[in-house]
Amino acid sequence: MSQTQKIITLNGRNITLLGTAHISHESITEVADTIKAQHPDCVAIELDEKRRESMTNPDAYRKLDIIAVLRHKEGFLLLANLVLSSFQRRMGLNVGVKPGDEMLAAMNTADELGIPSVMVDRPIAVTLRRAWAKNSFWGKSKLISAMIASAFDKEEISQEQIEALKKSNEMDSMMDELSSYLPTVKEVLIDERDRYLACHIWNTSGNNVIAVLGAGHLPGVQAHLEKIAAGEESTDTTEISEIPEKHGAAKYTGWIIPVLIIALIALGFIFGGRNAGRAMVGSWILWNGALAAIGTLIAGGHPLTILVAFVGAPITSLCPFIGVGMFTGIVQAIFCKPKVSDMETIQQDASSFTGWYRNRILRVLLVFLFSSIGSSIGTFAAGAGIIKTLSAFFSKIGTWFMGIFAK
Repeated sequence: MSQTQKIITLNGRNITLLGTAHISHESITEVADTIKAQHPDCVAIELDEKRRESMTNPDAYRKLDIIAVLRHKEGFLLLANLVLSSFQRRMGLNVGVKPGDEMLAAMNTADELGIPSVMVDRPIAVTLRRAWAKNSFWGKSKLISAMIASAFDKEEISQEQIEALKKSNEMDSMMDELSSYLPTVKEVLIDERDRYLACHIWNTSGNNVIAVLGAGHLPGVQAHLEKIAAGEESTDTTEISEIPEKHGAAKYTGWIIPVLIIALIALGFIFGGRNAGRAMVGSWILWNGALAAIGTLIAGGHPLTILVAFVGAPITSLCPFIGVGMFTGIVQAIFCKPKVSDMETIQQDASSFTGWYRNRILRVLLVFLFSSIGSSIGTFAAGAGIIKTLSAFFSKIGTWFMGIFAK
């Protein structure tokens, strides 16, 4: 038996956990051979229905409506999904394997043998939304920077390195690194999904089940399966299948900065006079608008998109429900309308630096991202400037009062 296989017997059921590397020739062969040899009652696969559809329907991206994606506030989800898939695709190019080919092999082999296959992973949209919602501002910043770095990373990975990912010592070191750098992301991407996968594997039918999973999930999934079999853990995954709601003060944190900025500007008008107040308003508009516009320019935005970024950022920064990225992205998509060819090559183009600028859909996402980042930086820069101005003014008032009392 391969070191990436674990056969466990729980309550009279045999469950084979088959660990894979998502871009491995050996994994593809091992998956097909194991299913044929064991002929299980069911094959559980680490995919959700949407990813299964995208893998079995290569033309799925042709139906992509980028404007609808932005209107539904799913720009970041699409961006993250493309970055993750392009990173895996780029690694797979070095060994001639597409990401997820072993999962496709599992589905095809099960179909050939008339064995039912069940998708047991949590929807990727839920996973990404939970990773985003549970992260702090600093964690979100690190997540975005890691995504950008991986999108433009040109490091080549050999077949030997890919196969090493299935070894527990290599995987453990990677998990330790992820835990230290982005602990919340590791919790959502690995720990929660270990539990989700185990629960849905357990709920499959039959006494002989093969579960095809990424090798990194094997220890966690096995531990949860053993707890479920012992009655120590429920198979209810409702808690980790929803976007966490904000409670108490967290509900209002999005309003803290806008209310604080407005209050500081009001104080500027009250205590500093019209000129001081106007200077603060001007600083807010200039910092927010200029940095959002610069971000849009860096992303290769249309001139009108750059103008929308400059005008819209100071306004949207005061409203936590909308971001300037939604508006700049939509305007970019209208004036530089994506073509069918952009939809057909989106995954390929997402694997290269020039592809992100050449492909009109990807450039819309760059505009969405960079204008948002520019506006966020502008918010803090302008806020710091307003506080500095107001502090200097109150310092003068304090000096004036001290002078009076000294007399």
